[in-house]
Amino acid sequence: MSNVLSASDPRLLFGERLIQLRKQRGWSQERLSLESGIARSYLGGVERGKRNIALLNIYRLAEALSVAPGELLRFS
Repeated sequence: MSNVLSASDPRLLFGERLIQLRKQRGWSQERLSLESGIARSYLGGVERGKRNIALLNIYRLAEALSVAPGELLRFS
């Protein structure tokens, strides 16, 4: 199995969407980490598509960003 991410990999798409929502608020990874209770290093891996995020963490991020969890999965 290859470690190379394709542009359609859902982990990469999720990470890009997370970056977009975080930057819309003017937040750093550190701020999102503090607001969500998720380690900054883990968030960095999620944003790069290197981590397979758990459902519970999707909900934590959505709550911190004041969006519905489904907003994090809107890749278009």
